[in-house]
Amino acid sequence: MDDRLRLDLHRMMVLIRTFEGAILREYHADKKPAFDIGAGAIPGEMHLSAGQEPAAAGICAHLTAGDAVTATHRPHHFAIAHGVDLRAMTAEIFGRVGGLGRGRGGHMHLFDPATHFSCSGIIAEGCPPALGQALAFRRRGTDRIAVAVTGEGAANQGAFHESLNLAALWRLPVVFVVEDNDWGISVPRSASTCVTSNADRAAGYGMPGERVEDNSVEAVYEAAGRAVERARAGHGPSLIEVHTLRLWGHFEGDAQAYRSDLEGVPGRDPIPTYEAALRDRGLLDDDEIEQARKAASERVEDAIAFARAGAEPDPATARDHVFAP
Repeated sequence: MDDRLRLDLHRMMVLIRTFEGAILREYHADKKPAFDIGAGAIPGEMHLSAGQEPAAAGICAHLTAGDAVTATHRPHHFAIAHGVDLRAMTAEIFGRVGGLGRGRGGHMHLFDPATHFSCSGIIAEGCPPALGQALAFRRRGTDRIAVAVTGEGAANQGAFHESLNLAALWRLPVVFVVEDNDWGISVPRSASTCVTSNADRAAGYGMPGERVEDNSVEAVYEAAGRAVERARAGHGPSLIEVHTLRLWGHFEGDAQAYRSDLEGVPGRDPIPTYEAALRDRGLLDDDEIEQARKAASERVEDAIAFARAGAEPDPATARDHVFAP
């Protein structure tokens, strides 16, 4: 890694956190005095990725727009890191016609053909489509790859295991990424999963598996480099598990009474941790951190303004875009 890349990773994490902070603000702005999940400019559930920025930044730094990413119900960090248009993504979250899905999908159903990005509210749903994309890439004779992202809870789903098996059998160019934030909604991983690391499961399917500790963006980048290189070279899939951190609730409105670790969570925030490391290297100072935050804020607030100014879908068009022409 060179110093320019380190600064790029920092800026990406700042952009993601700034976006999630703005969505948090906008989501709660009109849900008072009593929280009503169906009220406001952004109704419905909202799953934010604050604390999980290292996984997205470190992995997507190796990808091109031609590569495919399938993400989870907590998708914004991977969408941003993979280059999904911020305005169109924000408009979709607000349910506006200028959004990626013309305002019909919302934040858990982002779909962007331009960057081959998709996500779903169904647990482990992104794994099988990633295999299809990887197979198509290989049959076309390209070196493009697919990245399938799941949570540690989804690693117990049949679709996850079936996908690992088929990817290994057909030596498909796929990188499986498991984000382990310790909690499957309100269930600790120790109560749901028989292994301490999902990376250990890779051996059962004849592929390399690696677990990245400490929510380190540089360690994620290094592990992803090995997996992406293997996939592009035609050597088949790999599995990476990133031990990351969910700073906020499973969804907005989650009281998190089940969490015993909340008191110490802010001290494990990966962004100030990485900023301290970059300061020690002489790569960052207060002015440069402020510049990164200002640049991120300008982009995000522009996207928020674009979304708010957009029109809502006309109810008369409810049956449009249901089937392909």
